[in-house]
Amino acid sequence: MADKSAIEWTNATWNPVTGCTKISAGCDNCYAERFSERWRGIKGHPFEAGFDLTLRPERLKQPLSWKKPKMVFVNSMSDLFHKEVPHSYITRVFETMEQANWHIFQVLTKRSSLMRDFVNDRYKDGQAPEHIWLGASVEDFTKRSRIKHIREMNAKVKFLSIEPLIGPPGDMDLEGINWVIAGGESGPKARSMELEWARSVRDQCKKQKVAFFFKQWGGIRPKSGGRELDGKEWSQFPKLSKKSADPKQLFLFAAG
Repeated sequence: MADKSAIEWTNATWNPVTGCTKISAGCDNCYAERFSERWRGIKGHPFEAGFDLTLRPERLKQPLSWKKPKMVFVNSMSDLFHKEVPHSYITRVFETMEQANWHIFQVLTKRSSLMRDFVNDRYKDGQAPEHIWLGASVEDFTKRSRIKHIREMNAKVKFLSIEPLIGPPGDMDLEGINWVIAGGESGPKARSMELEWARSVRDQCKKQKVAFFFKQWGGIRPKSGGRELDGKEWSQFPKLSKKSADPKQLFLFAAG
């Protein structure tokens, strides 16, 4: 857990689960795995077990102790909808998010059909609350089925993280999607992102009136290539009701 984050589109991270297994090409150079495995076998370290999937029940209530509103990226070091995370445990994570409604929670998965099924069962008579944003990672056009799964969810705020963008995005149906993040890969084995791929994502968002956030070009380090796309930084967020925390204000707080 960290009550601050260097990730451009969030304020804080909360990891009630750590560790994961790879599911698609977007996972190949996973930063979370690279970080976790550095500490494998070091007695007493939080990542003594490296990147093995680990439930962290002692962290379940952490956001309730953060009194100032934050944008909270849930499981930056895992995937809440990994098949080995019990349904009952996911329920406890959602119960905390529902209680801590002064925060905005950003839940991202590559296992989008499992997220859809859980969310539609939990909110069968309505929608997930506006302060719980639910999304999927989509690394190229071969994973567009994840967009369909997110569109099918009973949620007020749905988003996509098209990062790392490692191939052409193809034509995307963004109906019902509120927000799209795009960015290149970073790290020692970073795969390059083509300008036309990034432009395609941006232009499709503009055409379909979806908020667009360009995170980074990527490279050896996350900030190697900067954040400008065609000479401009794109930092749009979904529009929320006045009852919810203002994501733009939270973003400015983080950037400052």
